[in-house]
Amino acid sequence: MRVIYSEHHRLRDAKTELYGGELVQPFERPSRADMVIKAVRNFGLGEINEPASFAIDPVLAVHDADFVSFLETAWDEWRQAGYAGEAMATVWPARRMQCRPPRFIEGKIGYYALAAETTITEGTWRAALASKDVALTGARGLLDGEGGIFSLCRPPGHHAARDMFGGYCFLNNAAIAAQYLRDQGAERVAILDVDFHHGNGTQDIFYERADVLFCSLHGDPEDAFPHFLGYADETGSGAGQGYNRNYPMPPGTLFSQWQEALADALAHIGTFSPQYLVVSLGVDTFENDPISFFKLTTPDYLTIGEMIDTLGIPTLFVLEGGYDIDEVGINAVNVLKGFEG
Repeated sequence: MRVIYSEHHRLRDAKTELYGGELVQPFERPSRADMVIKAVRNFGLGEINEPASFAIDPVLAVHDADFVSFLETAWDEWRQAGYAGEAMATVWPARRMQCRPPRFIEGKIGYYALAAETTITEGTWRAALASKDVALTGARGLLDGEGGIFSLCRPPGHHAARDMFGGYCFLNNAAIAAQYLRDQGAERVAILDVDFHHGNGTQDIFYERADVLFCSLHGDPEDAFPHFLGYADETGSGAGQGYNRNYPMPPGTLFSQWQEALADALAHIGTFSPQYLVVSLGVDTFENDPISFFKLTTPDYLTIGEMIDTLGIPTLFVLEGGYDIDEVGINAVNVLKGFEG
């Protein structure tokens, strides 16, 4: 399996994250990608390629133009305002407030943020651009006839909505890749999100559409971030009714229960009969992940890959979460090994 990877992910190297009332070292940090690419090389998964460079058009196909412009200029505006730390949201347009983007960066960042834990730093925008290129290069490979590709994206993307960032995500790599596949002629594309956290951003982007099926397995939003989306009764609206499927699961979920949800999602994907499948590959479902509560073990990830492979659909794996630094690499690669069979 070919692997797409860019060293430009290191440009995203935040030093602070708001967690448990403290500013801590971010769980999403460069060593995550280091461990994954190390595991890729150790296993000999396949050729490792740098991404091609794509224009901004595929980004604007799924994200609001003003939001994209904000991401591009936010750091410079923050510094010009005289702030010394990393750019962090501290205020939001809460219920019964005006929902319009302010001129000043303090208000603007709150308007576009869905949570406070994710800061914007000097290299964030360039790293996000490189990450979407990693995803798009993988999508291009599927169009060229490859059966499986791993886009080692960092920063991740599935929490990035049409006009919001957060959850360590800025541009929605999986959504950008899926839309690119559609724009290049695919009639139907499915997205399977196996990250522990609900892919709220991906749901937001495709919720009213019937050409992209979205299935997400995740921690129950009653208990897990992002809390305000990901319930089972969210099934799409308008033309998209029935094309959004959420599988929320409780704390302590074992692989046996999780696997049943995956089997159901795969059955729906099979019925949908997409030309391509995009997998938001998060391995924060691992039993020792520091910010999650499922109980999957390392061998389980081989089974996940094997199950996805039974669909027989050209598949792009896009890296999302996984915060047990020591194990994130082997768990991600196990999914790919299982898929390769």
